[in-house]
Amino acid sequence: MPDHRDPDADTWGAFGALDKINWMIESTGWALEAVPARPEVMPPNPTYAYSIGLPAAVDFPEVAVFGLTPVAAKGLVTLVADARRGGTEIPLGIELVGLLENELRCLFAPIELDTWAPLFETATTWYEGADFEMVQMIFPDRNGWMPYESGYDERLQVAHPVIGTR
Repeated sequence: MPDHRDPDADTWGAFGALDKINWMIESTGWALEAVPARPEVMPPNPTYAYSIGLPAAVDFPEVAVFGLTPVAAKGLVTLVADARRGGTEIPLGIELVGLLENELRCLFAPIELDTWAPLFETATTWYEGADFEMVQMIFPDRNGWMPYESGYDERLQVAHPVIGTR
């Protein structure tokens, strides 16, 4: 296993970003990296979070969740990890019902990292240039509409962009 220790931690005597990721992986099997919103760029980047270490922990791609607080995103990724640990198969690229409460639909859309890797900088650093898979967990609005359906709450388009492919 590569040494994922953060070199800046030695220099600054701090708990570096990669040390934090390693600690989370050692504690729970995977880590969550939260990224704050950047409203000043065009187009604005919403808040999002993504897993690191999920493939080794539960044999599922890394998961990105857009538009939710880190706590809510962690809850969804934990739901995925627990389902996989329980033996649930989760298909990619098709809607499924039964993972979320109230029979809400969700979809795990593969993300093309050749295009979107800059959004997942910590994962790219942690994997040390090795290939990894990332999927976007797409979920409905309060009325049950998915972001790619007419009827979806347009106010959420910036917060919950769809970058994965169906």
